Order: sequence, then structure tokens, then C-alpha cells
Amino acid sequence: MRKKVVLACTECMSRNYTTDKQQKEGRVDRLETRKYCKTCGAHTLHRETK
Repeated sequence: MRKKVVLACTECMSRNYTTDKQQKEGRVDRLETRKYCKTCGAHTLHRETK
């Protein structure tokens, strides 16, 4: 089963991307990836939000 998540930029906190991740039992770590933020105009770290 896959779960939809929203990715937010760590620098400007804008929510730019949506993706999905595999939902596993007992897994609490958040997804982190480097994506392009159009607000910042650069590649920044994006983290999964609640």
C-alpha cells in the first residue's frame, strides 16, 4: 500500500511537490530529497510534511 505525502522546502517552507511512498509497519522516518524550489530558485532539501 502506498501513501501520498507532501514535500516542503526546508529553506522557504513552501510546499512544492507531492509524491507517494511505501507504507511499512513501524517506519517513522520522513522522506528527504533534493528538489528544485521555484520560490528559492535553487536545488534545496525537501522534507515530508504531516
